[in-house]
This record gives sequence, structure tokens and C-alpha cells, in this order.
Amino acid sequence: MAGWAQLRPAAAATLRAGGAIPAHPLALDADRRLDERRQRALTRYYADAGADGIAVAVHTTQFAIREAGLLEPVLALAAEAWEASAGPRLRIAGVAGPASQAVAEAELARSLGYDAVLVSPGGLGELSEGELLDRSAAIGEVLPVIGFALQDAVGGRPFSAAYWRELAEQPSTVAVKVAPFDRYRTVEIMRGVGRSGRAEEVVLYTGNDDTIVTDLLGEWWLDDDRGGLRRRTFAGGLLGHWAVWTRSAVRLMSLVRAARSGDAEARSEAERRVAGTIDANAAVFDPVHGFAGVIAGVHEVLRRQGLLAGVWCLDPEEGLSPGQAEEIARVSRRYPWLAEEDDFIAENLDRWLS
Repeated sequence: MAGWAQLRPAAAATLRAGGAIPAHPLALDADRRLDERRQRALTRYYADAGADGIAVAVHTTQFAIREAGLLEPVLALAAEAWEASAGPRLRIAGVAGPASQAVAEAELARSLGYDAVLVSPGGLGELSEGELLDRSAAIGEVLPVIGFALQDAVGGRPFSAAYWRELAEQPSTVAVKVAPFDRYRTVEIMRGVGRSGRAEEVVLYTGNDDTIVTDLLGEWWLDDDRGGLRRRTFAGGLLGHWAVWTRSAVRLMSLVRAARSGDAEARSEAERRVAGTIDANAAVFDPVHGFAGVIAGVHEVLRRQGLLAGVWCLDPEEGLSPGQAEEIARVSRRYPWLAEEDDFIAENLDRWLS
């Protein structure tokens, strides 16, 4: 049975301690074909920015890489570049689809050296909670599982607190990415995990890109399985938002760690980022248009910085929403911790693209 014991010691230590894990985008050329040079450059950027891990073949990478025949090459490129640049740092692969497909994807990820799998519930609306739990258990026979509460706007669905408790009970579950973009459901997920007998074994990562700093600084006291209150925290973030301005995200995590140790100045600096981070995420993720421009928004930041050649997505109908590019330009100039990223990228871009 896969679980904590199957993880490499360095990967297990990183996952438990928490860190900044960007969700890796897909680099395409103008013909919407994989741009291998820029795909490698993105991975090198995340490594040199100090990311604690990467998550590949997830929503930000575009789930459609599977239908496009790009799953294996994208996973392989990232694994190769990450190994060369980041060494033992954490490697997570996304898996999707029915149980047979997701298990096969987990086996592919294992063969390429990935440590764990983020299990997407998307596109499986016909399956009951019990059937999805059976699917997670089957995947967990291959690699350690990170559960995924995916927001409805990009293919997720609500699950009961009982579902999260039972998922946490599975020995192969090592973490949960909490990303419903909904405070009520966030609490429900944390309560469900907290009521399991493995509550201390299952690490929580925020995927709530709309409230990153608040999630990371907060303490969540919720009722547990013993009739008392249990303190829960988010160890780190596994975020599409951190696919951009990644060095800034790493700096934020260092502030969060210091704040948790009682550093009042670090807490104050992190808190000063709360509104600006939400503002920046709104520009990139495009909630005003129902998140229609979320992937293209990530690409636009990277295009402005020279890491991508364009904002092309696999779906020709997917692109920036009206006014989105202007909003991204505004927040990129407005917040100093974002503007500083441009200098870091400019200094290293030629090397990453070589």
C-alpha cells in the first residue's frame, strides 16, 4: 500500500513541512503544439525561484493534454528538467478520468520518478462518493494520493464531510488540496479530515487562490472525533496562482513560517499582502467572467515576462477576456513584490531558454 512509507525521505519531509508548490502550465507554440524549449524553461524557472515542488498535468497544465496525446511528453519533460535543476525536491503528477485511466496515469508517473499524485474528481459526475473513494484506493496502490477539492467553475463538485473523513482514513492518502473557493466548504473539508483517525497524518494544502495569505496564516479550530476541538493549519500551498510570480510565493512562505514561529514583523509583512494577492489573482484568474480566462491569464503573465511566446491554449476558443490583459498589466506594476519578479526573470531568462 502506497503512503508515507513509499515517499522518498526528502519528499516526505517537504510535504509534511509545507511549502510553495506551483501548478505547472503548458507551453504551446502558435500552432498549439508543445513548445519543448519553453516548457523546460518554465520548470527551470520554478526550480531557481526556490519552489519546494511542482505539480504537473493538473488543471493549470490543462486537463486536455490527455486527449491531445501530450500527457507523457509533458510529464517526462518536467521530470527531466526538475531533476537536473531541483534535484530531490517534491514531484507531483495529476491523474484524472475513470479508475482504470487514473491508475494507468499513476503508473506512468511512478515510472518517470514522480513522488505522489493529485487525484482530480473532474468529469466524473456520474460516480457516487463511494465509487470515487474506491477509485482513490486503487490509485493509492501505485503512488501516495493527494486528495483534491476542485472548485465547481473548473469541473469540481461538492463532497460531504464524511467523504473527506473516509478519504483521509485511506492509508495511501498523504495530503489534501483544499480548493473549493468557498469558505463554508473549506471548513467542511477540514472538519472531515480532522474527524478521521489519521488527521495528524494527512497534510492540508491550500488551493484557494482567492484567499492564499489568509489560509496560510490562519488557525482552524474545529470539532474532532473525540468531542473536542482540534487545531488545523495549512502546511503550504499547491496553487495555479503560484505558476506566476513564483519567487514572490516562495518569499511569502518564508514569511508565513517566520510568523508561525512568533515573528510579529514577518506576520505584519505577510498580512500587507492579503489584499494585493487577491487583487492580482482576480486579474489572472478572471472571476468577473466566470474564470473563463484563467489559463490564458496565467499565460499572459508568463508571456509578458518572456517565458512564453503567447497565451495559446489547447482549446482555440479559450483566451483572455476583455480587459484582462490591462488588469494583469496594472497589478504587475502596482505591487512591488510582483514587480521585482520581472528583474529576476530577466536576469536568468536566456539561461533557462538555452
